[in-house]
Amino acid sequence: MESGEAAAAGPGGARFPFPYTPYAIQEQFMAALYGALEAGRVGIFESPTGTGKSLSLICGALTWLRDFEQKKREEEARLLAPEESGQEGKGCPASAGPARPESQGTAGEPDWVTAFVQQKEERDLVDKLKEEQIRRKKREDRLEKIRNNVQLKYAAKRKRSEEDETKRLLQLSKEVLSEGAGDALEQLDHNEEELILAEYESDEEKKVVSGLEEDDDDLEEEHVTKIYYCSRTHSQLSQFVREVQKSPFSKDTRLVSLGSRQNLCVNEDVRRLGALQLINDRCMEMQKNKHEKKSDEENGEKKRRVSRTICPFYSYEQMQFLRDEVLVEVKDIEQLVALGRETKACPYYGSRYAISAAQLVVLPYQMLLHEPTRNAAGIKLKDQVVIIDEAHNLIDTITCIHSAEVSGSQLCCAHSQLLQYMERYRKRLKAKNLMYIKQILYLLERFVTMLGGNVNQNPSCQAVSQTGTVLKSINDFLFQSHIDNINLFKVQRYCEKSLISRKLFGFVEQYGSPASAVKSNKENQKLSGLKNFLLTLQQGADTEAGTPQSPVMEAERDQVRTASPLMQIEGFLSALTNANQDGRIIINRQGTVGQSSLKFLLLNPAVHFAKVVEECRAVIIAGGTMQPVADFREQLLSSAGVDPARVVEFSCGHVIPPENILPIILCSGPSNQQLEFTYLTRSMPQMMDETGRILCNLCNMVPGGVVCFFPSYEYEKQIYAHWEKTGLLTRLAVKKKIFQEPKKANQVEQVLVEYAKCIKRCSEAGEQMTGALLLSVVGGKMSEGINFSDDLGRCVIMVGMPYPNIKSPELQEKMDWLDKTMPRAAGQPPSRVLIENLCMKAVNQSIGRAIRHQKDFASILLLDHRYARPAIFNKLPQWIRERTQVKPAFGAAFAELRKFHRKKLDAS
Repeated sequence: MESGEAAAAGPGGARFPFPYTPYAIQEQFMAALYGALEAGRVGIFESPTGTGKSLSLICGALTWLRDFEQKKREEEARLLAPEESGQEGKGCPASAGPARPESQGTAGEPDWVTAFVQQKEERDLVDKLKEEQIRRKKREDRLEKIRNNVQLKYAAKRKRSEEDETKRLLQLSKEVLSEGAGDALEQLDHNEEELILAEYESDEEKKVVSGLEEDDDDLEEEHVTKIYYCSRTHSQLSQFVREVQKSPFSKDTRLVSLGSRQNLCVNEDVRRLGALQLINDRCMEMQKNKHEKKSDEENGEKKRRVSRTICPFYSYEQMQFLRDEVLVEVKDIEQLVALGRETKACPYYGSRYAISAAQLVVLPYQMLLHEPTRNAAGIKLKDQVVIIDEAHNLIDTITCIHSAEVSGSQLCCAHSQLLQYMERYRKRLKAKNLMYIKQILYLLERFVTMLGGNVNQNPSCQAVSQTGTVLKSINDFLFQSHIDNINLFKVQRYCEKSLISRKLFGFVEQYGSPASAVKSNKENQKLSGLKNFLLTLQQGADTEAGTPQSPVMEAERDQVRTASPLMQIEGFLSALTNANQDGRIIINRQGTVGQSSLKFLLLNPAVHFAKVVEECRAVIIAGGTMQPVADFREQLLSSAGVDPARVVEFSCGHVIPPENILPIILCSGPSNQQLEFTYLTRSMPQMMDETGRILCNLCNMVPGGVVCFFPSYEYEKQIYAHWEKTGLLTRLAVKKKIFQEPKKANQVEQVLVEYAKCIKRCSEAGEQMTGALLLSVVGGKMSEGINFSDDLGRCVIMVGMPYPNIKSPELQEKMDWLDKTMPRAAGQPPSRVLIENLCMKAVNQSIGRAIRHQKDFASILLLDHRYARPAIFNKLPQWIRERTQVKPAFGAAFAELRKFHRKKLDAS
């Protein structure tokens, strides 16, 4: 152990190396984690932000892995000892003692048969262990060589650079030679040749080949026991990797960071495509070109082929070097990309080749929770450990990953593009390609019909006769749209393998832009229809109804413009292959066909989580705020078939002393108005006036920053306008400068910077009692992931209870589904429990923003008497619940708050 490190005792005498002396709650966390991993449990772990959760996860899990590997090596040595000492077969029942009458084994077979089978199994196990030892030794020697021999490293880089230059010159000469070559069938330039779909063979017609080349055995190794750690964002993953780098395990842990192509691609020509789906498709297309080229060379085909683009970074030798570099030293995503650029190796694939030998794999949610993505990445969960961090929104995440939505505009646009593509290249396309294209065109036509439109007319000009939202089961939707006779699994597979959306995007890029030049030949004149259609579609969408669009709709339209709409539609087709009982189709008819949409809503996220918990040795679901945990137990684990005895819960307190936090449930305001912010009462002038009076009193007494959360943007806007009209806003602004959370995500950072600057300026000027007031929204950008530590959040106020909109068709369907499939909890219907849990999850996330480290302090004010109800109160996080005071009257609450903040101000 390095100097400055500490160690905590764990279960069974296990010692947890730690970079400093851990808090008692960290020791408890690591011990509970170790026990859950050892026993193969599914654990729900809660550790508030600021308690060193990441380090506890790292040191607890990696200590278990270290001990597990040690036990495995000892077991191997024990089994191999007789083999090495030449005592194989000694003491076997077949040769021991005098002959006896044949007796029956446990399965009704003679003892000698049972013994023979047992001996064979033991010999096979020994042979397997020997192979594993050889592989492990080979890998360790290779990594040690790289770790200690810097000269070897630079020699390898130099050799690669020379080979790259030779390959580049050869490729250049080949392209020069092939320029100007004619085509017997049709004159197409190089760019257009790449738009033609290759001949398609279904899985029944050919053996599916893996993503690895046969000669690439060195890149694929046996998967060692490992820990998969996943979180929500790349920034959270990078932060976790930095914690590993600071931990006592940094030198001895083989860690690999996985990410999307958007984050890891180093090919600038591909990166500049921007949209993730475009980058994915272009990357796969270049791989396919490489494999086709190699296949043609191996088969001795000499026929002229147009030179197709292949990725210069997709080289096995380079990726092999990158894989070993990744395993030698812990690197985050940014360091991995820098290494890829330096070594001219693809970080996306190079990191994947490192998975099998890695001990700790760090990856985003999507990659682990979405089975096709997981399989494509080469992730094998059998007998492995999975840790899902920041898991408070895990159910929503799984639901979102497996849901899909397409608009009428996208459907009509895709139909027009695909029809023009088929007409343009009909003579060049094979029969199977034409068959699938016609099936996709038919599907698009039927989808638009379900929205009440005609696929051959501009969707922006087609008014919908019957507006509203209709929900259907998957089977009903398939029957009513007359597509039940089409094998959607085959269509989905065709889209995936043929890369049709990528070809279509290239086609539209070349011919669909209204600004691009049109050749005078007959074929290209046909394409002018596509241009005119796309132009009117864009103009129609921009001026539709003459109303300004929401930021969400603007963002969606930007996405449509940067990627082929067929890419979105492929996701919807995939969603239609879910089991009938697990989802619903939402037909949303609004104004015009272009504004209308089809959406697949996943109702049962457990079906996609079941395989994870079935295959893994242990699964840990962790977060800073996991309360209420009933959702995880019922909707996710129980529904996924997890035995309740396998589930273990752990929740620890906070590292801050009890006197550093003051949570209060306030039941009435200064004028004795009962605080109950229901949808009907919250808009009453007296309720808005009372809320303003409470804020005025608090801003007079709380130093630094005050953060006030409202249930929605609409209510925040309404109450702000009311205060402006009554003059209360002016009174508030005397004490604290007022900031509002913006709706647009790109403006959040600017508002936060100004808010922090204002508080710092006041503090430096010795005006601690002034500062700033930030009006935020529950579920907005500032209620999750933003830290209001120290003076940024000395008081957090929650106005009312942020219940979700129960009139939402999606939520109503989810509630109905739960009532039909889940048992009642404590006498309440599951739908009621869901509503309360959604509300309290949002509250817990918001109020947890204030306390971020051991010396931090803040008061928390919950404005609504309903928080005092036991069913609601018990859903607060344990560390807040234990210190919460319920105050029926404002006077007593104000006195407590003034005393708390005065004491803290005097102490500073």
